[in-house]
Amino acid sequence: MAVAIKLKRIGKSLYPVYRVVAIDSKKRTGGAPLEELGQYNPRDRKNTLLKMERINYWLKTGAVVSATVKSIIKKTASAL
Repeated sequence: MAVAIKLKRIGKSLYPVYRVVAIDSKKRTGGAPLEELGQYNPRDRKNTLLKMERINYWLKTGAVVSATVKSIIKKTASAL
């Protein structure tokens, strides 16, 4: 099973909030995730919550990261 780390959109219309999830790459983005790895709010980027130890676990098991999530991880890591 190939795993991908993607964004899953939640929130209201015109006010998006995203969850960072580990999901089977064959499933749609709206499907049931294997694990929720954090939350991203594009309007309030200071309060981005990511479980970096779990993200590192999934990366070690061979998960593929989407380009958007990769940039969010870089920004969050540089802020620490």
